[in-house]
Amino acid sequence: MAQLPAPPAQYGDLTALVVNCTLKRSPQQSHTQGLLDRGIALLRRQGVAVDTIRYVDHDVPPGVQPDLREEGWARDPWPEGLWPRVLAADILIVGSPTWLGDVSSQARAFIERLYAQSSEENERGQYVFVGKVAGAIMTGNDDGYKHGNRDLIYALQHMGYTIPPTADSAWNGEAGPGPSYLDEGSGGPENDFTNMTTTFLTWNLLHLARLLKDAGGVPAYGNSASAWQHGERFGWE
Repeated sequence: MAQLPAPPAQYGDLTALVVNCTLKRSPQQSHTQGLLDRGIALLRRQGVAVDTIRYVDHDVPPGVQPDLREEGWARDPWPEGLWPRVLAADILIVGSPTWLGDVSSQARAFIERLYAQSSEENERGQYVFVGKVAGAIMTGNDDGYKHGNRDLIYALQHMGYTIPPTADSAWNGEAGPGPSYLDEGSGGPENDFTNMTTTFLTWNLLHLARLLKDAGGVPAYGNSASAWQHGERFGWE
C-alpha cells in the first residue's frame, strides 16, 4: 500500500467552532452530533482547537439584535457567553437535522443571531466575519438536506464568511419513519459518500483557513465598510 502524503501545512494555530442545532437538549443522543464528531475528530488530529456548542442547551432568545435584554428579554446568554466564542473561531461548522425539508428552528435562530452582529467591523474595517471560513452539515431521514445546506451556506457567505469548495455534507436516510444516522443498521456511519464529503468539507475548511490566516485575511481594498462610510469608493463611478 502506497504511503499517504503528509498534509501540505500545519494547522495547530487554527481554531474551530462547531455548532449543533439539534432540537434535543443534552444529554439526549443527537444524530447530527454523530456526524459532526467525524469532522471534529479530523480537525483535532491536525491540532486544531475545537470548541463545540449545542445551541438548544443555552436557551438563547430569538431575534436579530446583539443583546435581547435591551428588547425586553430577562436573560440572554448570547452577548457574554456565545458571541465571544463565535468571534474567536477561524472556522465555523453549522450542523442541523432536517425537519420538514429544511433546517431546524434552532439553526434558523442561530443564523439570526449571527446576522445581528454581521455589520460589526474587524480591525481592517471590514465586516466582522470577513477572513473566516464556514461550512454546513445536515442529517435526517427526511428529504431536504441540499435545500437546508444551501440556505445555511448562502446566509454564511452573505454575512462575510468565505466558503470553500465542497462546503457541505449530509446523511439522508430512507424517507419517512426509519433509522437515523447513529441507529443500528442505518448505514450512516458506513456511507461512503457522506464520509467522503465530510472529509472533503473538513480539509477544504482547513486549507482555506490556513491560506487566509497566512495572508492576514482578505485584502481590505474594495470591501472596507469603514472606508466606504468615509467616502472612499474604490474606483466606483
